[in-house]
Amino acid sequence: MKKEEIKELSIKELKDQIEVAEKAYRELKVTHAISPIDNPAKITCDRREIARLKTVLRSKEIEAQASVVE
Repeated sequence: MKKEEIKELSIKELKDQIEVAEKAYRELKVTHAISPIDNPAKITCDRREIARLKTVLRSKEIEAQASVVE
């Protein structure tokens, strides 16, 4: 998912995406531990995507909190 697509998501959608991505990441790690996967770089890509999702989520939460305070 591209950064622009991530930024367009709502807070609820971001949380759902994070949950799905983390579940897929855990399954991929287990699969790789049992038998090597074809592209081990996918593990790194998935981890970075989760980090991007969490970063955008946190910035949106801060933005929403700031708009409530004002």
